[in-house]
Amino acid sequence: MAVKLSRYAFEHAKQLIGAGKFVFDERDAWSEHQPSSQRENDFIERHGFEEYGKWHLGINDEKPEDTKGRYEFPYGDFKNVHRCGVISAESRAGQYKHFDIEKAAHHLHETIDARADKGAAKERAAQHSRSASHRPAR
Repeated sequence: MAVKLSRYAFEHAKQLIGAGKFVFDERDAWSEHQPSSQRENDFIERHGFEEYGKWHLGINDEKPEDTKGRYEFPYGDFKNVHRCGVISAESRAGQYKHFDIEKAAHHLHETIDARADKGAAKERAAQHSRSASHRPAR
């Protein structure tokens, strides 16, 4: 089995989402939002491959350690989880029949959507409350 789910990366992504460190972006934005090769290299130079691996849901155990090729299915920009990255990972994992990664990405996708819906509901309630407090008394 070459590519398998990195539980370490999956837990990292869940922690980031729980802390609100996610970007609710559009499905097709990943090509613009994913880190460039140079940014990846800079990150690896500063933090090492172990930290780099946290940002990828898949590990290819047939590739040598300490290579970028070992890590697959990126989902963030080294600061935030990106919804578009998660959706891309979910889609690609399903396409290549990496069902454990697909399932994990789907869970992250649903969690981001639920958190975003909850945040939007809170914001609407806060706006409603602010507007109600500024209404003239009758």
